[in-house]
Amino acid sequence: MPHTTSRRGLLFGTAAVSAGALLTACTSNDTKDDRAAANEQPAAADKPGKHVTIGFAGPQADHGWLNAINDNAKSRAEKYSDVSLEVTEGSNDTAQQIGQIETLINKKVDVLVVLPADGKALTQVGLKAMRAGIPVINLDRIFNSAQAYRCYIGGDNYGMGLNAGRYIGEKLKGKPNARVVELAGLDNLELTKQRTQGFDDALKNYPNIRKVARQAAEFTVESGQAKMAQLLQAQSEFDALWNHDDDQGVGALRAIEQAGRDDFLMVGGAGALSAFQAIKKDDGVLKATVLYPPSMAASAIDLARALGQGKGVGGLAEFEIPASITCYSAVVDRTNIDQYMSTGFR
Repeated sequence: MPHTTSRRGLLFGTAAVSAGALLTACTSNDTKDDRAAANEQPAAADKPGKHVTIGFAGPQADHGWLNAINDNAKSRAEKYSDVSLEVTEGSNDTAQQIGQIETLINKKVDVLVVLPADGKALTQVGLKAMRAGIPVINLDRIFNSAQAYRCYIGGDNYGMGLNAGRYIGEKLKGKPNARVVELAGLDNLELTKQRTQGFDDALKNYPNIRKVARQAAEFTVESGQAKMAQLLQAQSEFDALWNHDDDQGVGALRAIEQAGRDDFLMVGGAGALSAFQAIKKDDGVLKATVLYPPSMAASAIDLARALGQGKGVGGLAEFEIPASITCYSAVVDRTNIDQYMSTGFR
């Protein structure tokens, strides 16, 4: 998941990254084991090309989604005999992460993949890399300047809220005076505001539905439990809940079970394995979750390899890789859970 400094946008057949490998890595996966999303996707090109050394710098993996980001990047790089991955020790200390990236610059890696702990704070080091002739793939948390990266790839926070609202809206569209509540993430984060805005915009298409309460949590199990308990005490009756984050959703589900409530449906966010398992089991309120796919890190490695080899993206009539890619926030429910189960992060 996205998140805080304290936690958690080629012509013909020369492309190194196949459209299927890249786009599927951002949306779905059909793997057969429990490893993180995209690990079983086929390598992006059949034949090895020029060797590329990729530097990877991410924040501390203190959240399930961030750990899955690291796993995706490492596992994807292992698929390529023409890729070496230089990985820094993740840190939420911006000064430390800047130092780690500067070390990678000094090592003269071919391409950098950076998920900054704080995009604004790390913009200058992104600019430094670009000025040194090292192209940067900016992953998820965006730098303040487009000059600080060659390509941005990330999730769609507004789309998460939009698709959550559409799912709930379709489930409740025949119910008069339907009531919904929202368990948001940290309110000081722009991503939380975007998720709420998308949700509210979707609900405008369903005049029978009214949002009656919203509570902000902190993307943690403990905060999810505490804030959900408050919502349940304040709202004795409602029809649906949207929870922004599956990690805090673990706590929310505990509070719901403790309160003995089963009179509404719940939609989660991100795509944790625990949420997928609950959806598949289908014996509780959690009926769906909206993805924020950590497989974007695997796609970032594909993009970095293509950049390092001077190639583009298969399936697109462009010589170069795109400047920006936004991954789709698919809704996973009982109808498609088997397709996505192996992409769930722990």
